[in-house]
Amino acid sequence: MATKDQENRRKELGEKLKRVREQAGLAQTEVATRAGLSSNYYARIERGEENPSFEKLESIKEVLSIKSLDTL
Repeated sequence: MATKDQENRRKELGEKLKRVREQAGLAQTEVATRAGLSSNYYARIERGEENPSFEKLESIKEVLSIKSLDTL
């Protein structure tokens, strides 16, 4: 089970990804498809409900043209 801190960090990551996606003018389904993920799974990442693997995060970063998560 995730700690409260882990839950908060997942939610923060999801909010940042959502902000970048919206600024790019992309729908969740577009990001998900381009990253090779299901739309449902990507939506859960944005809501902070999933803990995506490094590889999945790398795919999302590429789609959203994010160089580093530290810059979000």
